[in-house]
Amino acid sequence: MNSFSLQKKVALVTGGGRGLGKGIALALAGAGADVVVAARSQVELDQTEAELQALGSKSAGHRVDLLQMTEIATMVDWVEREYGCIDILVNGAGINIRKPAVEMTEADWDRVLGVNLKAVFFTSQAVAKKMIPRQRGKIINIASLSSVIGIPNIVPYCSSKGGVVQMTKAMAVEWAPFGINVNAIGPGYYRTAMTEELFNRDGWVENALKRIPLGRTGLPQDLAGAAVLLASEASDYITGQVLYVDGGWLAC
Repeated sequence: MNSFSLQKKVALVTGGGRGLGKGIALALAGAGADVVVAARSQVELDQTEAELQALGSKSAGHRVDLLQMTEIATMVDWVEREYGCIDILVNGAGINIRKPAVEMTEADWDRVLGVNLKAVFFTSQAVAKKMIPRQRGKIINIASLSSVIGIPNIVPYCSSKGGVVQMTKAMAVEWAPFGINVNAIGPGYYRTAMTEELFNRDGWVENALKRIPLGRTGLPQDLAGAAVLLASEASDYITGQVLYVDGGWLAC
């Protein structure tokens, strides 16, 4: 038996319309899962859904605003109704606002923490309520280098991602008796819409590469192995962990 196979599994990936969330969705579909991607942009959802279906996935896109708690509940109920269950949840949605700390507004703080931390909790809660009676499930959160190192001009983001790590550990301990594994993936620097500003700064890439032993920044497909591992039976004895996929940054 292939313990990495996701055949007959159903995955829900928030933030799956683009960037790293999309990369993870494609990886899960490639391993055999049926994947529902959730995001705010219908255009991005339609494009991703087409790419997933090309891999043979019984996929769908679901438009959702994760800052609206009622929409989270509606999304989870819809996936359960249409697909029968949710075996895998990937909390891939995330945002960032780059400003000096002294210029951050309450609205900035609430938005970043709302998407990156509050929505992760309540989406996990909604899905766990379905997983607990079945005594099984995989939840994968998205952490960051900023979960463990300080980075200027993104204090709310660092705060939210530090919280994701502690949330992952606490959920893992609380839900382990119900057969639910909760882990996180911590990406390093990847070129996405969120980080495009950094990559376009003069000299930024060159300076970043000095800190990355493998000598390059990440590509969405670099998360495929970690995502499939943590979503599959191969990780049945792994919980409460953060797997950093950063080219060796944190080893320096």
